[in-house]
Amino acid sequence: MVKNQDMTLKAALFMVFLCIIFGGNAVAIKFSLTGLGPFTAAAVRFSMASLALYLWARYKNVPIGLTRKQLGLILVQGCLFSLQLSCFYLGLKRTTASHGALIVNVVPFLVLILAHYFIPGDRITLKKGLGIALGFLGVVQLFFDRPDLNADLHLGDLIMLGAVVAWSVSVIYLKRIIGQFNAIQVTLYPMAMGIPIFFLGGLAWDDPMVFSVTPLVIHALVFQSLVTTAFGFLAWNAMLREFGATAQHSFLFIIPLAGVFFGVMILDEPVTPHLLGSIAFIVSGIIVVNLRKRKPPPLIQIP
Repeated sequence: MVKNQDMTLKAALFMVFLCIIFGGNAVAIKFSLTGLGPFTAAAVRFSMASLALYLWARYKNVPIGLTRKQLGLILVQGCLFSLQLSCFYLGLKRTTASHGALIVNVVPFLVLILAHYFIPGDRITLKKGLGIALGFLGVVQLFFDRPDLNADLHLGDLIMLGAVVAWSVSVIYLKRIIGQFNAIQVTLYPMAMGIPIFFLGGLAWDDPMVFSVTPLVIHALVFQSLVTTAFGFLAWNAMLREFGATAQHSFLFIIPLAGVFFGVMILDEPVTPHLLGSIAFIVSGIIVVNLRKRKPPPLIQIP
């Protein structure tokens, strides 16, 4: 196993940038859903992203061939990826971008619970337990939000929770297998495997698949495909390999803040007391989980 490096200032600033663009992804998806059905939007997004990653791999001469063992491992990841994204798009169709951005950030808390059972040596401590409790209180707040925001609001939130469960299982599984793949392999193949599933879902359940193609829809798809997916996923997985999950988790509080900010400023979504309470609980939980004691400076031996 490769030893993770300490995160530099440059890498930390890059992580902040990644978290901001991930926070804006829910807003971009909401825009794309004004012209495409949920499954169709996912199929187009990941088709464009997969092609971009494939061309990048060819340009950089990155090996992307898989052994039989790698193929079996990545097939499982591909199934989890398809399930989580299907729920994610269906949920966002029925809820607000602000709610979606906050619910997605339950992932680190579920990952902590699953890691307790499936990652050797990764146990739930009192501090982690407090952080998990705060995070889930934040989600509970959303279910008391004003029901008149959207008739399907609570259903959308529940579907988003399904996406979060699938995503959390995927994270744990990826932690166990990522050392056997390079960053492009583990990013490209699950997306490519999901494309036919999303297209079939569009044929079956999107009615219609395409109903309005505007410049806004196209720009939203380009942002999702090339910025948050091809670039963002690849960069995230590369940082995961180099610096480890622990270092990355300390930046996750930025994602819900950015997601709600963009939802309010761009989509004019309402700011309710329950929404503010949810932000406070979820961000506090992430911060509590990632608080670390400063190591005392080494003692200087005077000869």
